[in-house]
Amino acid sequence: MRLTGVPGFGFPAARVWLPVPTAPSRSRKIGTVPTSVLIVDDHPSFRLSARRMLEADGYEVVGEVEDGSAALTAAHELAPDVVLLDVQLPDLDGFEVAERLEEAGATAAIVLTSTREAADFGARIGSSPVRGFVSKGELSGAAIAALVG
Repeated sequence: MRLTGVPGFGFPAARVWLPVPTAPSRSRKIGTVPTSVLIVDDHPSFRLSARRMLEADGYEVVGEVEDGSAALTAAHELAPDVVLLDVQLPDLDGFEVAERLEEAGATAAIVLTSTREAADFGARIGSSPVRGFVSKGELSGAAIAALVG
């Protein structure tokens, strides 16, 4: 930053030079080709919030279900690109649902989510057939895109 005087006022004026990127941005907008998502969570308010956020980021939410059994059926019928799967469900936990989806030949990228942090689940995330984990507090379209690429 370089300071110069302002004629007639005696106060120095600040001039700031900001770099202008010359290379094009490497980010891509997901909205150009919608990615379909199935949301699996037992809390209707979370499903609604996740739906609104993901749709605003260009995802197409093709379904919402509240438990693991319904997730298995919906994933088969809807064939989503991504399954956003809560770890703690009333009937099956998300890890078991992910394993059953893999055994059934599902091709969806599975992303686990929870109000708890990834560290709370230890090595279970790494040893399960999921693309990754995003805590509910950090959930965004960009976070999912970073995991499913």
